[in-house]
Amino acid sequence: MVGMYSCCWGTWKVALLPYIEQGPLFQLYEHGPKGTASDNFGDPPSPRPWRNRYNHPVNLPVTTAHIATFLCPSDRPNAPFSDIKSHSYAGNYGNTIIFYTEGAKHPSDSTLVHMGAPFDHVRLASDGWMERGGGRSQNFSAITDGLSNTLLFGEVIIGQGRDLRGFSWWGDASGFTTYLPPNSPLPDRIYTDYYCQNVKPNPPCDVSTSAEPTHFAARSRHPGGVQVSFCDGSARFISDTIELRVWRALSTARGGEAISSGQY
Repeated sequence: MVGMYSCCWGTWKVALLPYIEQGPLFQLYEHGPKGTASDNFGDPPSPRPWRNRYNHPVNLPVTTAHIATFLCPSDRPNAPFSDIKSHSYAGNYGNTIIFYTEGAKHPSDSTLVHMGAPFDHVRLASDGWMERGGGRSQNFSAITDGLSNTLLFGEVIIGQGRDLRGFSWWGDASGFTTYLPPNSPLPDRIYTDYYCQNVKPNPPCDVSTSAEPTHFAARSRHPGGVQVSFCDGSARFISDTIELRVWRALSTARGGEAISSGQY
């Protein structure tokens, strides 16, 4: 489920601000071409394309603000870049990799295996919703797996130091995938070790490769599992021991998998 426009021009966090009693912050964020009536969040084709980035001075009053709703009480706050705050929640980006270009051959087609499951047995989240660069908006009727069986948000652990996990104003860190189970001992993957500090108290991390593309697991600092919300607005605690097939199925919007609430 897409929640960002490329790396830097807005994520789901901007769009959500008016609905968590942060309307003034939403109005401060220049999330579209200046002066347009629609002020389309995420659109970079402005005469000043750098002006609506998360790290532009005009937007720093928003991205450096303390927003308690986006923080898990068990997590550790951090501001790794220009005092911009990281947060504890990420959008459901499906069960494969963070970036997917529609029509491209997926890297799962050959030998990639995780937790005993061939990657090519894992379906894409939603047939093109994962496109880097904006994707397509969808309504509830497109979530044919059911709103109560489709993840919307989940927990991630805020990286400490210069680690950018949880840095969800930035597109790369604004989502999690169910490729790995919750709180997996296997590493998250990011494209450079500069932003991936594989030292305590950070969760495991390593550099992306062609065989191990960029992805981030749902993780938490409280024992036994992670908190998630579903597209129907409900919230649940998901155990680390959830069957991987079921966990992956919960992240698809129209995968057609047979699952029931008793399985999670």
